[in-house]
Amino acid sequence: MSGNIWRTLVLSSFLCASLVSAKPAQAQTYPDKPVKIVVGFSAGSGPDVIARSIGAQLTNDLKQSFYIENKVGANGAIAIKSVITSDPDGYSILYSSSSIASVPHVYKSLGHDILKEFAPVATSGILDGYFMLVNPKLPVTNVAEFIAYAKKNRVVYGSPGVGNVLHLAAEMFNLRAGVEMEHLPFRGASEVAAALMAETIQVMFVTPPSVISLVESGDLRAIGFTGSKRFPATPNVPLVSETVPTFPVTGSWGMFYVPAKTPTAVVDKLNGAIRAAMLSAQVQNVVVKSGYIPDERSAAQTAAFFKAEVDAAGIAVQAAKILPN
Repeated sequence: MSGNIWRTLVLSSFLCASLVSAKPAQAQTYPDKPVKIVVGFSAGSGPDVIARSIGAQLTNDLKQSFYIENKVGANGAIAIKSVITSDPDGYSILYSSSSIASVPHVYKSLGHDILKEFAPVATSGILDGYFMLVNPKLPVTNVAEFIAYAKKNRVVYGSPGVGNVLHLAAEMFNLRAGVEMEHLPFRGASEVAAALMAETIQVMFVTPPSVISLVESGDLRAIGFTGSKRFPATPNVPLVSETVPTFPVTGSWGMFYVPAKTPTAVVDKLNGAIRAAMLSAQVQNVVVKSGYIPDERSAAQTAAFFKAEVDAAGIAVQAAKILPN
C-alpha cells in the first residue's frame, strides 16, 4: 500500500470518527447560548404560563437562558412553521398544547408533516380534563340547567381557533348533550375568557391553568369539569359526565418539540432536563397544582405517544365535520 493511499485512509477514518463523535460532543456542551421556546398562544394563556415556568427552571438548571417567544395564530400553525424551518440544533424549541394534534387534519395548507418534521422531546405532564365555564350572569348553575337553557336559547361558545381540542370538546358536547351551540373562534384562550366575561359568548371549554384565578374570584363560573375525576382545586365543581354520561373528555397535555434532524443526544439531554424541571418545587407550584401529572416518558416514548394522539385527533375532526383548509 502506497504512502498516499495509507494517508488517505487514515484521514478518512479520522473524519468519520469526528463526525460520529460530533453529536455526543454537541450534547455535552449544549446549551452554550440562549435557547428560544416558541409558544403558539398568547401571553398569559395556559400553555404560555406552563412554558414560562419550565423555561425558568431550565435556565436555572442548565445555566443558560431559555426564553419565550409568542407566535400567535392559526391554532399554533405559525409557531409550528417557525420551528420546523429553524436550524436543527436544539436552540429553537416549540412548546404546544394538545391542540397541535389536530393541526395536520385541519391546516392542510401548512405545507409540513409534523409527524416527520418534528422530534417530540418531552411532555409537560398530562391534564385530566377541561373546565366548562359560563358567565355568572347566565341563569344556570350546573350542566343540567345549561342544557335546558341551550335548548331554548341561542348559545355561542368560543375557542382559540378552529380544530383545536377545545373546539372539538364543545362540538362533542353538542353531540352528546343534544344541543346546537354556535362557534365563535378567537386567537387565544385569554381572548375567549375576556369575551365570556363581556357576555359576547355564553360558554367556553378551557384548561384550568389560564382561568383558575378567574374561577376563584367569581368572575367566571365553572359548572363542570370534563375529566374522569373532579379537579383538585375545585372539588365542588361536578364532572360533566355526571349529567352527560357519554361525555368524558380527557387527555390534555403539553409537549416540547425540536426539528426532526436535531441530534438524538441533544433531544435526550433536553428530555432529561425537562423531566427534572417538572419535579422541582417551583414548577410543581405552577404545573402540578394546575392539575397536570408529571410524565416519565423518554423521548422515544414521547414520540410514540404523540403519533397516537395525532391519529386520534383525526377521528375527532371527522366526527365534528370540520373541513380542512
